[in-house]
Amino acid sequence: METILKIRNISDITNKLTPHNSDLTKTTREQVTVEKLILKKFEDLHSCLRVNQNLPELFKEQHIKYLKDNLFYLPSSYESLDASQTWLCYWIVHPLSLLGVKLEDSDKSNIAKFLGKIIFRCQSPEGGFGGGPSQIPHLAATYAAVNALIILGTEEAYKIINRQKLYEFLLRVKQPDGKFAMHTGGEIDIRGAYCAISVASLTGIMTKELVDNTAEWIVSCQTYEGGFAGCPGSEAHGGYTFCGLAALVILNKGHLCDNQALLRWLVQKQMKMEGGFQGRANKLVDSCYSFWQAGAFPIIYSLLAKDGHILLDHLFDERALQEYILICCQHPQGGMLDKPSKPRDIYHTCYSISGLSIAQHFLNEKHVLGSYRNELVVTHPLYNIRPDLVAKGLIYFRNFNSGGST
Repeated sequence: METILKIRNISDITNKLTPHNSDLTKTTREQVTVEKLILKKFEDLHSCLRVNQNLPELFKEQHIKYLKDNLFYLPSSYESLDASQTWLCYWIVHPLSLLGVKLEDSDKSNIAKFLGKIIFRCQSPEGGFGGGPSQIPHLAATYAAVNALIILGTEEAYKIINRQKLYEFLLRVKQPDGKFAMHTGGEIDIRGAYCAISVASLTGIMTKELVDNTAEWIVSCQTYEGGFAGCPGSEAHGGYTFCGLAALVILNKGHLCDNQALLRWLVQKQMKMEGGFQGRANKLVDSCYSFWQAGAFPIIYSLLAKDGHILLDHLFDERALQEYILICCQHPQGGMLDKPSKPRDIYHTCYSISGLSIAQHFLNEKHVLGSYRNELVVTHPLYNIRPDLVAKGLIYFRNFNSGGST
């Protein structure tokens, strides 16, 4: 277990550049403000290291309590996410699984019923899942719901998914040139392709017809920067890049993209001082990209391995990323922040913990910063679900009647 902390020293920079300097752009002022907040966090922890060499510490019990408290009773501040209720289920059950929490059978059953067809109905009679009960089916909501059901891992949860209707929904939003609309008549971007391919592969309903031309359309979204945009001609973005790369690899078409350009873009998105990742060029660090950006690296490793390139370590600074998450993004009462000065929320908790898991594990090696108690369970980089739960779901649906569930 690693306990050595890298201490950033940007005093020369911050002494010259202040957030109130009128000669600076708004973006630069915001960047300097964030750097000063983060530097203070690092300096505070460095003084504590003289007493406790096991720092930094992952507040596991606090995070577990925070997530469990929000599992069935969300505060009113989440009212604006009414169309993201399936996401909230995933954002809670996934980090709990990485923290090693086993939900009660009754809780698993209640979540499955909420997502499925008893009392409430997030699953549409026309196939796919809406963001909440009786809402129209949407690819993003469907991805979140299927992931949550796979994580629950019970036969009841698996049987919730009406695979025949799901397949029909996916075909309805599929476009002739390979892309996918997020819902019938909805917006089209690379998220749709990833969500469709992910749920189809997990539930065993992938067909040639469903993915015809999709890999080629995804590749057209790779930009001159190296990352992927939401659609051809737009700016490279961390979330879209993960979606494009993961979808290509699920389709066994990872060789179609420019992996060297992609790798160059990814490493440039890790912030030199903060240690975390930004989502786009000239943007602030954000803890959710701890997964969206870092999660792309293990996928690239698999492509490099096919070309005979044997790696001995992560191709990003995994220790710096862990420092950013553990030192700068933890709320003392549980939950994760985007960055210092921001409030905690379930979304950033999910993807910070996911990114921390990625950073801690490289093939069969562990790179855990601080005490061994900080270690998380491994997450599958293609789906962001525990690998054992992915395997369990794949086996179930592989052996399932091709007609789908009732």
